[in-house]
Amino acid sequence: MAITVESLKRPEGSKPRALRRSGLIPANLYGHKGTESISLTIEAKTVERLLKRVSVNNTLIELNIADAPWRGKALLRELQIHPAKGTPYHLSFFAVAGHGDTTVEVRLRFVGNAVGVKQEGGVLDTVITELQVSCAPENIPDVIEIDVTNLQIGDSLSISDIPFPEGVTPLAELERLVVSVLPPQISAEDAGTETETEAAS
Repeated sequence: MAITVESLKRPEGSKPRALRRSGLIPANLYGHKGTESISLTIEAKTVERLLKRVSVNNTLIELNIADAPWRGKALLRELQIHPAKGTPYHLSFFAVAGHGDTTVEVRLRFVGNAVGVKQEGGVLDTVITELQVSCAPENIPDVIEIDVTNLQIGDSLSISDIPFPEGVTPLAELERLVVSVLPPQISAEDAGTETETEAAS
């Protein structure tokens, strides 16, 4: 289901602080026409709903500027949060049409129960949980699933082992470690007991 965001052009001379007091969040759209940008406002409630459904640099949305002749697909490129209040402060969007492949951050989802964890008591160590990739806007995956079922203690997966969807290219070294199964973790208490046992023998 497409996510649509309604916005308005920001009135000239308007002050960001005054806009926020009136329930509007300042925003900018880039990439729609060369180096030009459009200053926008979006209702705070709309922004709150949007942020529950999208991720920065990941989710494609339909941005509609009601009082300007522009509507199209865009990515939320930047989100600024008020340092004290923790509320949205400013948003930046990037229009993707006509720009070819784009760079996005995609979340990694680890599926399955690794043999080394389930049967051998090992620990699944997820080294990275997000990955930067390049792909066409219409091919942006919500997540990339990685099956860890067959991993035993000492096994690992690198970026080169991940089955990426067609048209999606990772922008990191293929040898970079993604996930591994570590040996069982010994607690300090267990380690002390083990030492005492060895000393007694």
